[in-house]
Amino acid sequence: MKLLRFGESGQERPAIVAGDGTVRDISGGVADLAAGILSPAGLERLAGIDPSGLPEVPAGTRIGAVVPMPYNYIGVGLNYADHAEEAGMPIPKEPILFTKAPTSLSGPNDDVVFPKGSTKGDWEVELAIVIGSESFEVPEARALDHVAGYAISNDVSERAWQLEGTGQWLKGKSAPTWGPLGPWLVTTDEVPDPQALEMRLEVNGETMQQGSTRTMIFGVAEIVSYTSRFMRLLPGDVIVTGTPPGVGMGRKPQRFLAHGDEMRVTIEGLGEQRQKVVFR
Repeated sequence: MKLLRFGESGQERPAIVAGDGTVRDISGGVADLAAGILSPAGLERLAGIDPSGLPEVPAGTRIGAVVPMPYNYIGVGLNYADHAEEAGMPIPKEPILFTKAPTSLSGPNDDVVFPKGSTKGDWEVELAIVIGSESFEVPEARALDHVAGYAISNDVSERAWQLEGTGQWLKGKSAPTWGPLGPWLVTTDEVPDPQALEMRLEVNGETMQQGSTRTMIFGVAEIVSYTSRFMRLLPGDVIVTGTPPGVGMGRKPQRFLAHGDEMRVTIEGLGEQRQKVVFR
């Protein structure tokens, strides 16, 4: 299934993509894409819905992030060997975890806004994992059973805030709108191998990143299992899994986002995002 949320920010309602490609409102029977609904039993119930008789969402309606604000929004740093190389950092021996503020979450096509003082805005196409079942100390062999599905993420970053001065990745990745997520939550049955997805990010029509989840250092199952060693993951939590090379910081010369730039972000089978960049 392809699930999504639509409507004005803070007032989103859940929907499903029907077989004919139309988007159908399921809010009459489902409050939101959150705990319960994202569990295996909840998703099985949604799969039994015939969307053909449900209200159609008008084309052009705003799409929100695929889940409401999560309890945990976790990033995995330097999870592609060639990205670690372009960043001038050693290949990690175990996953590097950091947090993004849950309030950075935004719709896939919302403007990406850089607050005053931003100077080095950057892009990162990433595969996002959406947790479906409560997870703590989950063995790697069972980790994928705890995943509801996958989505596209653009892990928007401000490199000066992230790496200069006192640094801190949290600081450089957490402003509002720096977490575009969607357009769809694609359930795991439609993504038989999350380690075989092509990824691409363009700025103003120019390809900046082109890669594949095949080259991730730590795969989805290992990431979920490893993260659950240190925290309890809850339904609707989001883990973004790292980015392939081609970020602005790693280019020679470096290239950062400017006011009016447009980003297009795609991952095979998961749809696409389009964002306009705004500097205040």
